[in-house]
Amino acid sequence: MASTLTLKSHTTWDDAWQRCLAAAPEAFRDDRVLNLWNAVWQADGRPLPATSPVDARPTAGPPRLDAATAERAVRAALDQHRAWRHVPLPERRARIAAALDALTEHRALLALLLVWEIGKPWRLAQADVDRAIDGVRWYVDGIEAMIANRSPLDGPVSNIASWNYPMSVLVHAMLVQALAGNAVIAKTPTDGGVACLTLACALAAREGVPVTLVSGSGRELSEALVRAPEIGCVSFVGGRDTGAAVATAVADLGKRHILEQEGLNTWGIWDHSDWEAFAAVVPKLFDYGKQRCTAYPRFVVQRALFDEFLAAYLPAVRAVRVGHPLAVERPDAPFPELDYGPLINAAKAKELTDQVAEAIDRGAIPLHRGRPADARFLPGQDTSAYVHPVTLLNPPPSSPLHHAEPFGPVDTIVLVDTEAELLAAMNASNGALVATLATDDRATFDRLAPQIRAFKVGHGTPRSRGDRDELFGGFGAAWRGAFVGGELLVRAVTQGAPGEQLPGNFPEYRLTS
Repeated sequence: MASTLTLKSHTTWDDAWQRCLAAAPEAFRDDRVLNLWNAVWQADGRPLPATSPVDARPTAGPPRLDAATAERAVRAALDQHRAWRHVPLPERRARIAAALDALTEHRALLALLLVWEIGKPWRLAQADVDRAIDGVRWYVDGIEAMIANRSPLDGPVSNIASWNYPMSVLVHAMLVQALAGNAVIAKTPTDGGVACLTLACALAAREGVPVTLVSGSGRELSEALVRAPEIGCVSFVGGRDTGAAVATAVADLGKRHILEQEGLNTWGIWDHSDWEAFAAVVPKLFDYGKQRCTAYPRFVVQRALFDEFLAAYLPAVRAVRVGHPLAVERPDAPFPELDYGPLINAAKAKELTDQVAEAIDRGAIPLHRGRPADARFLPGQDTSAYVHPVTLLNPPPSSPLHHAEPFGPVDTIVLVDTEAELLAAMNASNGALVATLATDDRATFDRLAPQIRAFKVGHGTPRSRGDRDELFGGFGAAWRGAFVGGELLVRAVTQGAPGEQLPGNFPEYRLTS
């Protein structure tokens, strides 16, 4: 298949870069991106080399600031915040709406940047951009009721997010935070997305939205972006190790915080018979190679149903489509329909491949391994960041795949004989964001679901982060601080009556369906 494929016309990285230079010359210079602070695009920081996970070609790297410059950027953001919080709401709405119009105009370029920088297939890259635009428009239309009797925070909101959803998570949150009356600061993820975020922030800054965008290592910038007294709230999306350090810092300082962290989301199967519906959803669970916080990498299966599970699961996982996101049969052909492309980088691909090999060495049983021959690649393409679907039965307790989220296309299966074992296996990671229990009997679901340590529990259907009027949070180590979604996203970054306690994982909330 590889010899018949070529790159779709006008979709090269060079094409995308030239379009960035034309669309936002203030933010892109020659072969580098700039930092945005004090309302000025700054040619500071030390640009790091970067490569695309798609085929390892050089791309734009983040211009990393030092701690002292980051502190200056935060102080400047506080000045912006003090002015912006007094801008009347109608004007804030108008500026955010204008920014959304600009994002819409450059929708295709933003999506193409996501393909090259973080390896999203075209369908998912477009969806990431569209969810950001459509989601913020919903807030623009309904902000008056959400902001009633509330005021902005005393300082800007600091955003530190993972690389996997630059638009629908990070840009979405930033624009809603600004709509609510706050200046916003964001750190570009180290692993990818810097050009996409730079373009989005340039379009927003042109409309007078008080945005700061800086790059740097978490260790170097954490003092400024997390601990600085000027910061009014810290919003973090990422792994538990980094999140734990951030959680400790904000707890010590009594600072408002929203910390979304990873968890092992599980799909339990107990007294279940609708295998046709289950088989239909399996390929969808591989969207973006399971590199998302609401992916389902663990199936907990009643032993008596294991043969029926495999009969439904294996044909479905064999249908998962992997390859170069822009590889087509002819240059004018439509974008390929893929479930996922590369992982975020070759190092992550090697780490995950090594974990799989180690788990098998220690007793896990490989049930399925995708073949490179079935993938869509260009002739001679670098494929070091790609991992094909893998399914393992009973990963050993010593393996990270037993208790942690792989953040890649690796499914693990655990067999159980009792409801108590089912619940224990579904609660293996001390809290998760989502879970699903597939059972024919609604009464069984209603009895067991409250004992599953996930914020959202679906009845035979996957749950997602959700947008608009659906709140989102997590249990245990999967989430710290205020919950978000709908009105709660606005409440999390505004002040209400004295003594107000925000909804969060104190006390616990849950959603079941």
